[in-house]
Amino acid sequence: MAGASGAGGAAGATAAAATGTPRATGTTSRPTATAARHGRRERQRAAYKPSFMERYRTAIVVAVAVAGVVLLSGFVFLSASQPAYACSTIFTPAPTPSPAPGATPILGYVQPDMGNSHVAVGQKVTYSYCAPASGSHYNASGRGPIPARVYAPTDNVPPEGWVHNLEHGALVILYQGNSAGATTDGQAAFKAFYDSFPNSPRCGLQKGQLGPVIAPFDDMATPFEAIIWDRVLPLQTFDQAQILAFFHQSGERTNPEDQCPSIPRKPVTSAAPGSSASSATSAAPSSTAAPSTTTAAPSASAAPSS
Repeated sequence: MAGASGAGGAAGATAAAATGTPRATGTTSRPTATAARHGRRERQRAAYKPSFMERYRTAIVVAVAVAGVVLLSGFVFLSASQPAYACSTIFTPAPTPSPAPGATPILGYVQPDMGNSHVAVGQKVTYSYCAPASGSHYNASGRGPIPARVYAPTDNVPPEGWVHNLEHGALVILYQGNSAGATTDGQAAFKAFYDSFPNSPRCGLQKGQLGPVIAPFDDMATPFEAIIWDRVLPLQTFDQAQILAFFHQSGERTNPEDQCPSIPRKPVTSAAPGSSASSATSAAPSSTAAPSTTTAAPSASAAPSS
């Protein structure tokens, strides 16, 4: 048996020598295979590298979200700061001839008509003349016509709203934001005027139904303006007597949407002495509001967008 084993071992050694491979034993072959397997795993781990997106995914998502919020906020701010209207010309009528001796002057100036079409709420309108006494306007509940009341200097009151009040025959009184009307005393005077405002001269509408609307507006030639459809009374001061005389003389006679069609309209004309003209129309115009019987030509000065 020993001889056989020795022969087998010799044969194995001879075979190993013939192939050039060292003779392997059970104790030396296992560590070699395990080392090889460990080497393969280590090489695979070292070869994988995460991409840029994978490494910084969270930071990129946060940055994109922040940029989106900034862009949206900027868009909202720009949209809110855009003017709701624009003016081509500040309406600055030229003086007109005085009325005939003894005749009642016609207060205010005729402004060229700019139509009365409806536009969607929020749509920007460019008016040929400002402050406009006609033109495109909103037609939506609470947005045009707007509620009749005194609006504060900080209120946003675009003309697209109150032009619709004019179309129905209302009186609109405007004041510049840096005028006396924007002061505490000025606002108090407006409220007292509103509270005592009489019924409309022709249709008998009570205050609050359509007018008066008293609102801030900067794009005009004088600190105050009283307006009915197609007619403007410029004023340097809040002259309540002049405003009432203007409204009683010409109110509800020129607006396209008549609120009392069964009552005949009388033309706006000068009243001769001894005629049946009411005492309200006989007030002489102030130095800030010259009478006019013809359409006044506006100045050529361009107005900035409001």
